[in-house]
Amino acid sequence: MPEIKDSSTNLSNVTQAHEVPSDQEFYLIGIGGAGMSVLALLLHDLGYHVSGSDQVQADTLGQLREAGITVFVGHREEQVPANAIVVVTSAVHEDNPEAARAQALGLEIWHRSQALDFCTRSHDLVAVAGAHGKTSTSSMIAHALLKIGADPSFAIGGVIAELGTGARLGSGSAFVIEADESDGSFLNYSPAVEVITNIEPDHLDHWGSAAAFEQAFVDFTGRLREGGALVLCADDAGVKRLAAQVSAQRGEGGPRVISYGFGVPLAGDVVVQLSEPELGPGQGHCQVSVTDAGQQVFHGQLKLRIGGQHMLLNAGGALGAAYALGVDLPQFIAALGTFSGASRRMQRVGERDGVRIYDDYGHHPTEIAATLQAARDLAGSGRLLVCFQPHLYSRTYHNVEAFARVFAAVDDLTVCSVYAAREAPIPGVNGNIITERLGQGTYVADMYAAGLRAFHAARPGDLLLFLGAGSITHVGHAIAAGHDYASVEQAAQAKESKA
Repeated sequence: MPEIKDSSTNLSNVTQAHEVPSDQEFYLIGIGGAGMSVLALLLHDLGYHVSGSDQVQADTLGQLREAGITVFVGHREEQVPANAIVVVTSAVHEDNPEAARAQALGLEIWHRSQALDFCTRSHDLVAVAGAHGKTSTSSMIAHALLKIGADPSFAIGGVIAELGTGARLGSGSAFVIEADESDGSFLNYSPAVEVITNIEPDHLDHWGSAAAFEQAFVDFTGRLREGGALVLCADDAGVKRLAAQVSAQRGEGGPRVISYGFGVPLAGDVVVQLSEPELGPGQGHCQVSVTDAGQQVFHGQLKLRIGGQHMLLNAGGALGAAYALGVDLPQFIAALGTFSGASRRMQRVGERDGVRIYDDYGHHPTEIAATLQAARDLAGSGRLLVCFQPHLYSRTYHNVEAFARVFAAVDDLTVCSVYAAREAPIPGVNGNIITERLGQGTYVADMYAAGLRAFHAARPGDLLLFLGAGSITHVGHAIAAGHDYASVEQAAQAKESKA
């Protein structure tokens, strides 16, 4: 087995968040990002002096300046105040000049998750965690709360299609976040409500073992505020194991457990029971029954404008969170029916020469299997073609057998090189090991060349799905727009010439 090393880019001297005086300054590196910009506004509203920088000009920077926040374009060490608490994300490297300056001055450095937890202590913080489904589930919660007039705040990893953003600062009590387990930052939150969609070992480059990954979720439940609620998916084996541990540890005053799913419910206080799923192209229906302490408090039908049973299951998690918040369920369910999805979740990007082109973030075999089923329904009488970019060498290596199984269901498969993200290459591991294990499909290293190969293999009426958590999304959009770049280099040159 190749050696797999942790290549996390977290800074070495991140400190713990704590109470700070009212005249404290904060400096945010990457302030223009969706989540960081909301955090900047939160800190500003709490009365702190806030400034920060981003590498590029973005629309959010203008909004921050209008709010009275000092914003710089470009990272330069002299911009960092000498007494500031510096806030970073996991993407900030040691060699960032502002991070280096903060470390040289001995300034406190907080991770974004720590700062967000600090700012949301007066909110009903809803944290959605899990190996799969957390973006869709948190987007559903935020969207429906907004539709019913609850005016939530949210910071989500994806973009809610209807809103065109994944972050917002509202006036309501609810604050919805997507809690990221990949780098352990979800352990910095103290939620009032925790939704756990599934626990399937992933990100082993960070955690090292499946046991450590599962233990992280146990630790996550320990972060729940007193009197809080755990919303747990009863259909997932990993969550079932977690629930058994929580149940064994529960005593008087322990967390309220809300179970959701199509199967046998977990032992708990509230059950959101889903049944009779009806799936069609771009839609899904099922029956919903909610019982509290054995008494039925709601029964009705859930209708979604997006397909796939996994989306109905995600909606069940959203309903569990809504019940924990005391939201009117009929209104919330009606609002869920208007949800059109999150970006890169079976997102239609266009049609060219009669070929329907979709984009999806799926990168783990389990979530890919669910996505492919929904894509097959959408394809109808047409063929299903996939252009896949594996994400992380470690994930590709550990899951090659599972990838081969799920991709056996597609009519044509093209795989490109691994999107490395935070990892160093592993010798002998690349996208080709998937096609070799499957015994079919085509490996094309360059992602644009792979996309063109997939498109030219398609016929009118077919559905072409670009799949992966990395940069492959750009290929699908380029091809849908009629840009036939032969390589990454050619695409980059075209972008430079337009600029």
